[in-house]
Amino acid sequence: MLQEFGFAPFQVVLLSVLCDREEITQWEVAQRASSDANTVKATLLLLERDGLLVRESHKEDRRGWVVAITVQGRRTQEEFSSVFKPLQDVLLSSLGVGRAEVLLADLHSLNEDMGRWEGR
Repeated sequence: MLQEFGFAPFQVVLLSVLCDREEITQWEVAQRASSDANTVKATLLLLERDGLLVRESHKEDRRGWVVAITVQGRRTQEEFSSVFKPLQDVLLSSLGVGRAEVLLADLHSLNEDMGRWEGR
């Protein structure tokens, strides 16, 4: 599905993260996407190149960056959401709300555990 748009799955994840806030630091993007800083930086540069976000130097931390989604980026994310909504509806109706919430909690827990394991 995403290939039709010319996007990789992780690009969609980052656009979703950016839609939640007006501005967010690049470090916060990495935390919210549960990814490493280098992968996030490389992906953000691609999205910036395509006009889907803007990055500016952090006002207080010269090493940091602040990221904001553009109007075009928000529109693109809305297109993704509309494409995936039917799939989400099928999955939710199959699992039911309770099981879906448990699944999400379990996946979040596994992700945290993997992060601790990788840090060893």
